[in-house]
Amino acid sequence: MNIEGKHVLVIGSGISGIGAVEMLEKLGASPILYDSNEKLEEETVRAKLKPGSQTPIIFGKIPQEVQASLSLVVLSPGVPVDLPVVEAVEAANIPVWGEVELAYQFGKGRIAAITGTNGKTTTTALVGEIMKAACPEVYVVGNIGKAYTAAALEMSPEAVTVAEISSFQLETVQDFHPQVSAILNITPDHLDRHHTMQNYVEAKERIAQNQKKGDVCVLNYDDERTRDFGTRTRASVIYFSRQHILDKGVYLEDDRFLYSDGTTKTEICKIGELKLLGAHNYENVMAAIAIGAAMGVSFGIIRETVTHFTAVEHRIEYVAEKKGVAYYNDSKGTNTDASIKAVEAMVRPTLVIGGGYDKHVKFEDWVSVFPGRVKWLVLIGATAKQIARTCEEQGFSNFSFAETLEEAVQECADRAQAGDAVLLSPACASWGMFDNYEQRGRMFKEYVRQLPE
Repeated sequence: MNIEGKHVLVIGSGISGIGAVEMLEKLGASPILYDSNEKLEEETVRAKLKPGSQTPIIFGKIPQEVQASLSLVVLSPGVPVDLPVVEAVEAANIPVWGEVELAYQFGKGRIAAITGTNGKTTTTALVGEIMKAACPEVYVVGNIGKAYTAAALEMSPEAVTVAEISSFQLETVQDFHPQVSAILNITPDHLDRHHTMQNYVEAKERIAQNQKKGDVCVLNYDDERTRDFGTRTRASVIYFSRQHILDKGVYLEDDRFLYSDGTTKTEICKIGELKLLGAHNYENVMAAIAIGAAMGVSFGIIRETVTHFTAVEHRIEYVAEKKGVAYYNDSKGTNTDASIKAVEAMVRPTLVIGGGYDKHVKFEDWVSVFPGRVKWLVLIGATAKQIARTCEEQGFSNFSFAETLEEAVQECADRAQAGDAVLLSPACASWGMFDNYEQRGRMFKEYVRQLPE
């Protein structure tokens, strides 16, 4: 579509919406930024745009004369496709694209696109590092934090785009055609948006809807839904599995990650060589191996990258080793479920720093995984005494209190022995002591780095 001089309505003023407006301005279109939230102030939203932008901003209802002038509507991922405003423009036969479709139409090069209920960000980041080690021009975009539209016009035909794509973004793809796609897993999520599990599954599967036999779709063999999709997609399938030995695909046998092309098996690396922890991350690694291989990267580069890759920031992120003690930042563990996964992922005797803002939740499930795993618990924040009571009720007495995070890090360093791990995974939000979990995690890392070698 030639959109030069055309009026394009961009719905949503978040990262994706702002990225779409900036891209449309560069293309010579006449974008109009719209947000249904009437409480927003124009100055606040305009400050997100580049200086000198002449894009009009509309809040609340869209004037009829504006709607009548439109040639295209671009939806941000957070905007449901069944909103009345979206249905109205579709009824007027105005094309509706998502931000991903807009970027795809004007971007260049090859694409590896990744979706799934869990693990998308880690897998996308890892694949991005694999591709950067093999290719000179790589863009890591999408749901991972950088708008796809912010990079699309920079791309040359030799570019490689690694895109994390959510189900929300997949609802509005039309021609989007990655050379390699991946669906990591599908479990119930976002049903308030998709209404039914079937709708959610179908949204995920749209990642491969335009793929052909020469393309590759990477799928989780251990997930019944993705395994079934492998029998229906037109793309060539590479499965990965943590639970089964595959004739063809990527799988875990004993402690080895193996790739089989159907005739030859290649060992990529061993579990002990990874800096990523936890069984859920083994699946992410296998998916990344499969995607990298499908994109033509050598096993040597893949091996080197996966064994040096550290976790996405604040997600069981390896920080450093001091005096034989490994330190991990899981500040994003803001609830008990997330912190349970972090504790279970540890492979060393572990000292945990926990506690924080009081969300009026219970901690029994979290404390119940401590025996045999947690060597000591240092408690901080408003929930410290509540967690301590829970520990006493469950017979876990190896805990102490600290007034600050810095004090907690020092106490763990004093108590830990070579071969132990120290894990910040609070099971609580950060408010009260910190602005957000990112600030908490970065302060933890700074305190760890200040410890003597």
